[in-house]
Amino acid sequence: MPHPYHPLHAPHLQPQLHLPSHCFREFAPSRRLASHVAAYWTVDFLPVPGNPGHRVIPDGCVDIIVDLFASSSRQAAYVVGLTTQVEVLQFVKARSVWGIRLYSESARTILKAPISTLKTNRMFLEEFWGQEALDWVEKLLTAQSIPDRIEVVEQQLSQILAATESPAPTLVYQSLQYIYEVKGNLSVTELADKVNFSERHLRRAFELELGLSPKEMLGIVRFQSVLGELYSGDYSSLTDLALQHGYYDQSHFSSVFKRYYGLPLKQLTKLE
Repeated sequence: MPHPYHPLHAPHLQPQLHLPSHCFREFAPSRRLASHVAAYWTVDFLPVPGNPGHRVIPDGCVDIIVDLFASSSRQAAYVVGLTTQVEVLQFVKARSVWGIRLYSESARTILKAPISTLKTNRMFLEEFWGQEALDWVEKLLTAQSIPDRIEVVEQQLSQILAATESPAPTLVYQSLQYIYEVKGNLSVTELADKVNFSERHLRRAFELELGLSPKEMLGIVRFQSVLGELYSGDYSSLTDLALQHGYYDQSHFSSVFKRYYGLPLKQLTKLE
């Protein structure tokens, strides 16, 4: 089943980032995994003059990342948790990485631990999967092509999901479905009313499961929804776009955008 939420990243909105020294590509998961995996992705990076770095923006997802240049499988794979502000990565050595972008509501099942475990933001995959992680990474590192790599990943994820009993929808899961449905455009109070729990209980559930507040997740999904419309060009003015997504005014809109993207909004659009 397709997922209603499809986050975008900087290279989608900034064609100038596509350089010989910075190659970012995304690949769609199979239909059987489309409700769990937002995308598979690769980044090949050369630290040469003029390379602006790799911009990582909040997307409400968790990533399993494999360093394809790692000297050992033990140090190659790690998990990156939910980010809440932009980060621009600059590397001093050539990098080639493979990523699996997991939807938050599926990450617990696949990682076999709540996302809140990742409050340090990054942990080795071995800490979640044990020896299974090392065996899987070896297969990934020796894969000869991107289709082979995707097949290795999909076999692993499918096995994990098949071996796990489908849990009853949690409060956080139900909340996220509402958040995706309205593209983040509602308040925490409205969300609490939707799921019939108090705001305090909802905040506690989000902190325990995801390690961040429902307000923050609402903000990230709303921001990503704005990126989708900027990418498609389906808007008449920035003011209308701001009001449509529930921002107080264009100033508020621009401030939030700068926090999440790290650049002024007008650098990504010709509209005033």
